[in-house]
Amino acid sequence: MSNGQDAARLGAAVGELYRLLRRSANQRANHAALPLAQVELLLVIRAHPGVSVKEAAGRLRTAPNTVSTLVGDLATAGLLERERDATDGRVVRLRLTPAARDRMADYERHRTELLTEALAELDPAARDALNTAVPHLDRLAVLLGGPT
Repeated sequence: MSNGQDAARLGAAVGELYRLLRRSANQRANHAALPLAQVELLLVIRAHPGVSVKEAAGRLRTAPNTVSTLVGDLATAGLLERERDATDGRVVRLRLTPAARDRMADYERHRTELLTEALAELDPAARDALNTAVPHLDRLAVLLGGPT
């Protein structure tokens, strides 16, 4: 990126792509979209099964009481299991339910299908350019502070 305008264009394009994929994949999967904060927590728990509420809050860079609220909502929805830590009963460990794993896999399958269909509409040079950009986008995500 040579200037702020290029960075703004990249940010807008990535944001729009994410928004469209999220909406379209949820529609294809016949799921109501979960709030983004809940999705982020589910992703942390999937990456770190047994994570505590405090640890999840640190990874999300948010307050533990915010995560506690999300945990309650996700548990009520049947997407999250809470269990007391065996050595410290004050600590709650978080795990995805089979329903959450299935929902996440279904969403990812639909997202992949949507991208595959859209990429097929591009000319080969454009597809190659996007494939070449993926490692750089991964590195950019690391530089911006994620994933943790």
